[in-house]
Amino acid sequence: MKNNYLSPWAKNVSPSPTLAVDAKAKALKAAGEDVCGFGAGEPDFDTPAFIKEACAKALAEGKTKYAPAAGIPDLRQALADQYHENGVLTEANSAQVVVSPGGKYSCYLAILATCGPGDEVIIPAPYWVSYPEMVKLAGAQPKIILAGDEQGFKVTAAQIEEAITPATKLIILNSPSNPTGCLYEKSEMEEIVELACKKDLLVMSDEIYEYLLYDGSTHYRPASFSSEAAERVITVSGFSKTFSMTGWRLGTLVANPEIAKAVASLQSQTTSNATTFSQYGALAAVQNWSSAMQAVNEMLVHFDRRRLMLLDGLNAINGISCLRSQGAFYLFPNISELGMSSEDFSNQLLEKEKVAVVSGHAFGSDGYIRLSYATSDEIIEKGLSRITSFCKESTN
Repeated sequence: MKNNYLSPWAKNVSPSPTLAVDAKAKALKAAGEDVCGFGAGEPDFDTPAFIKEACAKALAEGKTKYAPAAGIPDLRQALADQYHENGVLTEANSAQVVVSPGGKYSCYLAILATCGPGDEVIIPAPYWVSYPEMVKLAGAQPKIILAGDEQGFKVTAAQIEEAITPATKLIILNSPSNPTGCLYEKSEMEEIVELACKKDLLVMSDEIYEYLLYDGSTHYRPASFSSEAAERVITVSGFSKTFSMTGWRLGTLVANPEIAKAVASLQSQTTSNATTFSQYGALAAVQNWSSAMQAVNEMLVHFDRRRLMLLDGLNAINGISCLRSQGAFYLFPNISELGMSSEDFSNQLLEKEKVAVVSGHAFGSDGYIRLSYATSDEIIEKGLSRITSFCKESTN
């Protein structure tokens, strides 16, 4: 037997660099090192108590069996009602909603259901690290378009149009963005969606950070722009970031009936369903929206303070410049003036100062690093001091 155990898909996929950085930081901490971790992409708050209580109640009531592949009916209908109110669905049709084991899996199913060998997928960079790998796992080809900080990390419709070929099938949008925290204006988003409609393309809109907004910013849902947009846009979101439910693994997907049905079929043959009792916690969040958003707003008070603390601290360091984010809980500073690659910067910073950040190379944008401010004020202050020392030493 030939020693060739791995499939082309397994050989071609890269592990998540953000999870790798977080794991390395945790390993150093476990070994007794004083590490300042800015790598994790998850809120450092507990899940709201009433959501946990609803899940515990479901467990106590024996709701531990298989659920329908697309999600429990009450949750799907509650989500359909909500998306209808938000203009994403033209009617509150629960058949257009799929609940999956995490927002990441919702993204993957959206790509897998619509793209295959010979197709191209346009991905704006900086991008979330998993998009290109998901496209490759579907057998399609990622096509990267770069937008630097000089244009607010946002690609234009003109850039996308220039990249379109006869093989183009899908455009991926992420607003607010991971890793930059940038937020597309309505007019910017409308131009891209109009282009997709004109060119007969699909759009996957990843809106996992839609409620984590600052400075009075507004998030716009591309599927709500028109009936044609509602037909072409696949809206992906979830409960992980908004309600600090990362370990619950609950994502959502809303699409036209044909795509939603295909996604549910794929899920039925892979994971069967999202964890049953977890879905009852999510149902409590949707049915008690005002209480849920009160918890979110309380988190945002802390996130906003940390955002500004980290932003000011980074911009005070010689050789670093950072744009003000409008959403999510990340900053994506430019470190190119320091004269080293983002990978070298990140590796040396962890080795010498025990500060964990993620290299911009992982997001398709060398010359930058990503820092998550989903951490304590103490870590931010200590981390900024160490980064300042590292940059002074590196430029001497």
